[in-house]
Amino acid sequence: MSDKTDKTEQLRLSVFKTYKLYVGGKFPRSESGRVYEVTDAKGKWLANAPLSSRKDARDAVVAARKAFGGWSGATAYNRGQVLYRVAEMLEGRKGQFVHEVADAEGLSKSKAAAVVEATIDRWVWYAGWTDKIAQVTGGGNPVAGPFFNLSSPEPTGVVAVLAPQESSFLGLVSVIAPVIATGNTAVVVASERSPLPALSLGEVLATSDVPGGVVNVLSGRTAEIAAPLAAHQDVNAIDLAGADEVLAKDLEIAAADNLKRVLRPQPVDDWSATPGIDRMTAFLETKTVWHPTGSLGASGSSY
Repeated sequence: MSDKTDKTEQLRLSVFKTYKLYVGGKFPRSESGRVYEVTDAKGKWLANAPLSSRKDARDAVVAARKAFGGWSGATAYNRGQVLYRVAEMLEGRKGQFVHEVADAEGLSKSKAAAVVEATIDRWVWYAGWTDKIAQVTGGGNPVAGPFFNLSSPEPTGVVAVLAPQESSFLGLVSVIAPVIATGNTAVVVASERSPLPALSLGEVLATSDVPGGVVNVLSGRTAEIAAPLAAHQDVNAIDLAGADEVLAKDLEIAAADNLKRVLRPQPVDDWSATPGIDRMTAFLETKTVWHPTGSLGASGSSY
């Protein structure tokens, strides 16, 4: 019996994972039917990833727009709970991500584990900011006259995010979390060379409390996917973190057609450093309300 069992185990074939896009809370294959080979840092084949098309990009924008009303209308406290739930789910799947990050970035298991733990902590950090950013960026403004003036932040809308090319997981989360923490929805273009952690993150989002469409993950050729997103009239902002200098310039020109907010790539991004609030404020608009005081204020009128 033991010999037969051993032979059966030796003959068993591994079940390879099929990676798919994450759009609108579902896992479609690329509309084009295309895939491309993903290799590890040493050139060894890891998986076939979907090669997204322009149609996939447009579908992702539709899903993000549809989800925007509900997500931006949720309380900041609730968004914080949802982000914290994502961190809980990542903690439970830490082993999978350690393996994927080690392959993607050519790291030892111990270094990859440190990256994954820092990534989970990054989710928690942004979860804590969801109900505090308004107090930092808003408030009462001094005015001359019988009025009071209040400013409060509001999300920009649908944000296209080009994930960093080299930091496949910590950098990825560092550009997604601030976008959704402030009530925006995101269309994310994963690292072209190392998309697998991003595609696996879609599975975590789907099994957490993040509503479908809030985050949409595409993989493929960065320039091919980013071009229609930058020019899309229903995309309100774009983060160029994963674009090189030439591509960033082209995308910024395309984005100017409908006056998108553009966050330019930085010469050096240290994703391991404690983030400030810049990536949150980059995709917030300020709404200002004036209200009369004194005898006029008693009527309750405002403008």
